[in-house]
Order: sequence, then structure tokens, then C-alpha cells
Amino acid sequence: MAGKAKSLTANQQQIKDEIIGKLSRHYGRTLEDATKAHIYKAAALTVRDRIMERWTAYRRSQRTAQKKELFYLSFEFLMGRSFGNNLLNTGLTEDYDKVLKSMGCSLEEISSQENDAGLGNGGLGRLAACFLDSLATLELPSFGCSIRYEYGLFKQLIVDGEQVETPDNWLGDGSVWEIARPEEKVTVRFGGKVYTEMTDNGLKVFYDGTTNVVGIPYDVPIVGYDAKIVNTLRLWSARAERDLDMSSFSGGDYLRAVEEKALAEVLSKVLYPEDNHQEGKALRLRQQYFFVSCTMQWIISRFKRHHKGMDLEKLPQYIAIHINDTHPAIAIPELMRILMDEEGMGWEQAWDIVQNVFAYTNHTILAEALEKWPMDMVQRLLPRIYMIIDEMNRRLVNDLHARYGDDWGKINYMSIIAHNYINMANMCLATCHKVNGVSGLHTDILKNDVFRDYNNLSPDKFVAITNGITYRRWLRLANGELSELITSKIGKKWVKDVSQLEKLLPYADDKDFRAQFKEVKLNKKKELAEYIKEHNKVEVDPTSIFDVQVKRLHEYKRQLLNVLHILYLYDKIKTDKSFDFYPHTFIFGAKASPGYARAKLIIKLINDVAKLVNNDSDVNSKLKVVFLENYGVSLAQKIIPAADISEQISTAGKEASGTGNMKFMANGALTIGTLDGANVEMLECVGEDNIFIFGMKTPEVNRELQFNENSSQDIYTSNAQVRKIIDMLIDGTVCPEDPKKYNDLYQTLIFGDHGRADTYMVVRDFEAYCEIHDIAQKQYRDEDLWLKKAIINVAKSGFFSSDRTIDEYNDKIWHLEKLK
Repeated sequence: MAGKAKSLTANQQQIKDEIIGKLSRHYGRTLEDATKAHIYKAAALTVRDRIMERWTAYRRSQRTAQKKELFYLSFEFLMGRSFGNNLLNTGLTEDYDKVLKSMGCSLEEISSQENDAGLGNGGLGRLAACFLDSLATLELPSFGCSIRYEYGLFKQLIVDGEQVETPDNWLGDGSVWEIARPEEKVTVRFGGKVYTEMTDNGLKVFYDGTTNVVGIPYDVPIVGYDAKIVNTLRLWSARAERDLDMSSFSGGDYLRAVEEKALAEVLSKVLYPEDNHQEGKALRLRQQYFFVSCTMQWIISRFKRHHKGMDLEKLPQYIAIHINDTHPAIAIPELMRILMDEEGMGWEQAWDIVQNVFAYTNHTILAEALEKWPMDMVQRLLPRIYMIIDEMNRRLVNDLHARYGDDWGKINYMSIIAHNYINMANMCLATCHKVNGVSGLHTDILKNDVFRDYNNLSPDKFVAITNGITYRRWLRLANGELSELITSKIGKKWVKDVSQLEKLLPYADDKDFRAQFKEVKLNKKKELAEYIKEHNKVEVDPTSIFDVQVKRLHEYKRQLLNVLHILYLYDKIKTDKSFDFYPHTFIFGAKASPGYARAKLIIKLINDVAKLVNNDSDVNSKLKVVFLENYGVSLAQKIIPAADISEQISTAGKEASGTGNMKFMANGALTIGTLDGANVEMLECVGEDNIFIFGMKTPEVNRELQFNENSSQDIYTSNAQVRKIIDMLIDGTVCPEDPKKYNDLYQTLIFGDHGRADTYMVVRDFEAYCEIHDIAQKQYRDEDLWLKKAIINVAKSGFFSSDRTIDEYNDKIWHLEKLK
């Protein structure tokens, strides 16, 4: 055992001894020959030991408490790294910081040895992760449920300015935090034939020729901040019923011998396999069914174990199942199948239970994101599930016909099956007892437009619950310096009660506090500048305005508008020597779906503009552009605290909520944004003087899409400045080696894609966007004014806590009780 260091307390010395013991017993290493990766694993194991004791005790109390529990089904949970977050939530950060320093390491460098968990992609998964944190912090009994993806979406490399996807093998070295539960495995059936027979004991279902896959659960403990309970994230891994076909192997057919294993395990191999071909679509459908079938079987089995002898009709009193977007929606017919085929219930009895346990969150109004599955594909891959969906649809259509008569246009729009497709959103709307949007504006659009007919049918079903973020990760963990400054003025209760941040408001007028706030921001900008220099080989000025747009690459998020504005600034600096411009560093981070060609082209454009700007000596002292590859949670924790300006510029009416906007706001960045998603609530919170709103509003966008009153062609023709900037896409300015490289972007802005041009209002909003940027950069020059605005943003950001969001879900939908 190592000798005690005088600087360590007895508890800290115990932690150090435990880490050294883990190094020896688990890895055969001493402290002297251990790598940082070994030290991370050993330290993480000691944290896990402490969590496991609480987890075990809590699971025991769960069994005896007989309280209602939530099962939150999400295809994604973008968790990021767990080590630092678990230390924070268990109150051990300071102890481990001192222990690791005594071992010649820093907490930051040891934390960086952990891979980001590859369980999510964008805002949907990050929101789900924030919800898990808040559920545990608020001590509400719950389970997150998803797939244990062996590979994440992809690891992004930028090669010659273009996105290159490489495998994100985040589990290659294992995960310290997960616990395998093979004793709770379940079997999932695909394909084959289904036969039904009505007997004296009800409907009997027989299967023939199915392909069976085994689901193995892995549990990850979810620790809340200063909380007594430890919740669980359950992840399902796919396995073949047999690993090896010995007959084929013995006969020399080695590929066939492992074929069953390979075909089964592909179900949990990769997050979001590309689905621009039939095989990819079928794999996604099989993934979704595998996930929900495993989860539904487990929920029923667990209920019967924990509530011995209790009638399943009481399931809604003890179980709430929440569908996070449409990916898990097929859980609805799967639970019907289990209740009818395995538990012997009739249709009406099972349907009543299903309606009362399920609720649904819609995250998008984009047609391509409202999932629809080909009827024949579901019938072939999931024959029994198709039979149930068909019966659900038959009964729904009968009800709609009785209400609306022969209005078959309305009935088809509302039905689950129409035009040979199964509409998963309509399945949720027809079944779930509650449906929510994720911001006020988004919910209004759902009720008055996309789901208007269902809202008219059941207006009490729809509720608005604005998204939120966990301030533990996105302020306390990501920005320790700012957190300490805040705590020095208002105390530490804000970490658990974020509404207390409002106590910062008087400090906006405090000169000393503003100076300290400025120093924190500058330090974060210097840290990011060092990261950029190391990874991008570009030197940026930390005193310049750090203008940041980091999010999934999609046309409606309008990274293209941002780039066109940069080209405008580039041209202005080059041609107008009197142009008074405060130095800017524009920072991008984004992944594009591998099959989304235009999004990938925009990434290439950003990097070509960066090359143009950064290498031009006439411009690069005032303007720099950087694209940071492989954007994810850990990189976001470096970028967001350093931002001065947050770009939230989606086309009005397209972004359901957004949560990146909230993270930037909490860290003192000012928002340039449209009145879209949660930007609307942000404006209400901070007031119009502390946010930069521009552009068309949702009704104006809808009117333009319908009537094309102010077409992009007209603007292009009549406005020389706009025409000059857009022409730079095709005149060789941006890509001299291939001037036609960006013809597609030019065409979609001016002529459209076999339809209306400028669908996302880039050209129409361009001038307003340039004007608001000019206002923002002029205000930035007034240091005291800008700092006041930034502090007000932090103080007013408390509304956007996921703790508040979860409180609203619980009050309006779940009705869970804290375990006492």
C-alpha cells in the first residue's frame, strides 16, 4: 500500500489506495508503469463501487415501495463521458481532483481517457440524457431504455475539406459503467408465418419458421445530483441463439457457420444505419422492433415479479411508458401482442391498458422525420405485429367514419395505414393518452396544423412542455470557472435549484463582477483557441468575437446562411477599405448524415470558405473561419463556454425547440436567432434588448411557401449585393479548382429542386441576417453593455433547466411519486 501523502485527508488517502489496488488487481500495474488509460479505468472502478452500493440499496427499496415507475423509450441517449459527471453528482470531484494530482495527473487529462458513449447523435439523444440526469436528481423512479450500439453514428474526419465517416468504436475497450444482466435475456421473433386459432381459452397464436434473436440487457447506473436514488439506463445487445453452427463448421463452410451470429448481432451494431436503400430500411425496422420487444417483455416480466398476484389490469397504476419521438412507436402493438397472445387478454381489455400507459413526445414537423414504414415490409418482417396494426387501423377507421362520414381525405390523413404505408405518428396519436410538443410554438404548430384533426378530436390530449438542459453538465461541469464565480455571489444551491440564478441580476450592474465575468470568458476563449491551434493548425485571436454554430447539419438549420454572410463580410473587407468591422472568429461543428449529399456539400463549402478566408492576408487579421471535426458532447463542453454569439438561425417553424440555444445562454453567450423553437421563450425570458432576433416569422414563411410572393429569384435579380455573394458559389471564388462544385447549392437557392426555390428562406432572410450581425458587432464594442447582456442571459436562463421540464412532464403526464 502506498504511503500516505500529507496533503490528503483520510478519505482521499483511502481513494488513492483503492485506485492503486485496482491498478494492481485488475491490470497488473503499479502506479509507476500505469498509463493514463489504466489510471482512468482504475479510478472509474472506485467511483462505480461507491455507486453500486447505493444502486443495490435503491433497487431493494424499489421492490418494496410499490410506486409507479417510468420507462422512457428513446432510440438515442447522447450521454457523453460519465466519469466527471458521476464525480460531480456524487460530490466527489474535489477529492478525486486532489488524489489524481497527488498521483501526478490532472482530473481533466484522466477524464479525457474516456470515450464519449456512442448512443446518440443530436438534440434528441442529448435531451434524453439530460432527462435521465433530472429524473435521478428529482428522485423520480425511472428507467431509460435503448439499444447498446456497439458503434456510434460515426467518427467524423475532415479530409480535403470533406466529411469522411469512420467507425466510432466507442466500446472497443469496454465500458466501466455497464453491468451485463444475461440472466434477464429475452427472445425476439422475426419473419416466418403466424397462425391463429380461437379456443375455449381465447386466441392462440402459433409461429413457424421465425428467425429468433436474443436480447441481452446491460444496465448503466444513473446518479442524480445530491440524490438518494440511483436510476437505470437499460441497453439491449443483440445475440444469436447459437454462436456457431457446428455442422457447417465441421463441413468446412466457415462463413455459414457464423452467419446466424453475424445477422443477429448487426441489430445492435451501429446507430442509425443508412436507410437510403431497402436493406438499410429493413435493418432500421428490425432494430426498432428488437429494442421495443425486449423492453416490453422485460416490463411485463418485471411487473409480474414485483407485483406478485396483481392483475395486469392495474398496470397503468404502476407503469408509465414514454415514447421519445416515433422510433419506439412500434412498442404499442408489441405490448398489445404480449397482453393478448401471452397473457390471454381480449382486445378491449388490452387496448384499455395500452392507451393508459403510453404517452408520446413529438420532436419534429418535418415530413421526412415523421416515420412511415412500407406495409409489405412490416408484414414480411413482423407478421404478427402487422396483424395487430391492421386491426388497430380497422377499428380507428370505423370510428373516424362514424364521426366524419365519407370524408375519406380526412380519414386517410388520420389513419394508421394509408397508401400502403404505416404512419407511426398517427399510431401514437390514436393510442397515447398524452401527446406533447417541446416548445410553445412547436405545440401550437402541432395543434393547429400538422395534427390539427387529432387535436380537434381530443384537445385535452395535447400539452406543451418546453425542453430543458441539465445545468450540472452544461454549466457546473463544462464551465467550472463561471460556476465558481456564480457560487461566490449567490451560494451553491443554484446547482440543484437553477431558478436561483435570477439572484445574479443585480450583479449585471456590478463593475467588479463584470470584470470577473469577462476574465472567465476570456480564459475559456484562450483554452478553445489552443484547441483550435492544436487540431486545426489555425491561430485565432481570443479577443475577437467567437461566433459559434454547432449542431447537426441540416438545410433547415441554415449553416448555409451563416456561410453566405461570411462571404459577404469577406467581400466587404476586401472591397470597402472604410468598412468598420470588429474581428470575428466563426466556429462551426456539425455531422451530416452519410446519405445526405447536400449537407455534406455544405460542410465542404464551410471548409473551402475557411481556406479562402484564413489564407488571405487582406482579411485574416479580422476574419477567421474554423470547422471543428467530430462534434460531440465532450467537444461541446469546450466550445460552448467560449462562445460570445450563439447562432440559432433555423427557418421559422422548422425547429421544434433546440437545446443548444439554452446551453449557450447559460454560459453567457448572446443569441442571434429567428423566432423559432425555444428562441421564442428565450426572448420572453431575457427581453428583446438581450437577444438579437431577425428574419421571417412562421406565418410569413408559410405564406411564402404557399404563394411565393417575394421569390428568391426576384431578390437575386434586383439586389446586386445578394447576387454577387450567391454568384461566389459558382464563379470560382470559393473553389477555383472546380468552379461547378457548388452548382447544386446555387440551383436550390435560385431555381429549386423540381419545385419551389429557397425552401428554407436563406435568400429571403439574408439581408435581415446581415443587418442583425452588424447591430451585434457594434454592441460588442461597448464592453459594459455586452457584459450586462451576457450576465442577464445567465441569470434568466434558469427556466430552461431540464429539472423544470421533468417537473412539468410529471405533473401533466406521468404522476410519479418520489421514493421516501
